[in-house]
Amino acid sequence: MGVAGCGKSSLGQAVAAAEGLPLIEGDDFHSVANRRKMAEGTPLSDGDRDGWLDALAAELSRHPHGVVLTCSALKRRYRDRLRAAAPDLRFVFLAIEPAEAERRVAARSSTHFFNPALVASQFQTLESPVGEGGVLAVDALLPRARLQRQVTAWLHASAAEEL
Repeated sequence: MGVAGCGKSSLGQAVAAAEGLPLIEGDDFHSVANRRKMAEGTPLSDGDRDGWLDALAAELSRHPHGVVLTCSALKRRYRDRLRAAAPDLRFVFLAIEPAEAERRVAARSSTHFFNPALVASQFQTLESPVGEGGVLAVDALLPRARLQRQVTAWLHASAAEEL
């Protein structure tokens, strides 16, 4: 989880492959209207996100044996809605500075619907999950392979603690 450009999709793919789990790309569940708003540079409201979060929660419920979901989950109430669907859900927070997130989003602007002008609004909306249970904060600037190993180790350590 994290703001646009932090690397959710690439890290999600790496973790899903390493763990042998399905990957759910959260962006795929945005409505056409939401995609249009974001492409035009209009931030989504909580109301805009409601249907999206419902769809993601339903997807989590359909995978009781585990899944990797990429999702911004910017506010605690969004994360809590997802936790309600999957009580053992854990979050990896990809921490990144605004300038680097903006650079990354701008670099992919020809292939992704998200307007780089929205990066600032993502940081304004973000409620840091640091300190919440079941959250690992990582530095989004680390190499993907290192991040994947860090996340995998955390997942396995967390699972061992639950036994």
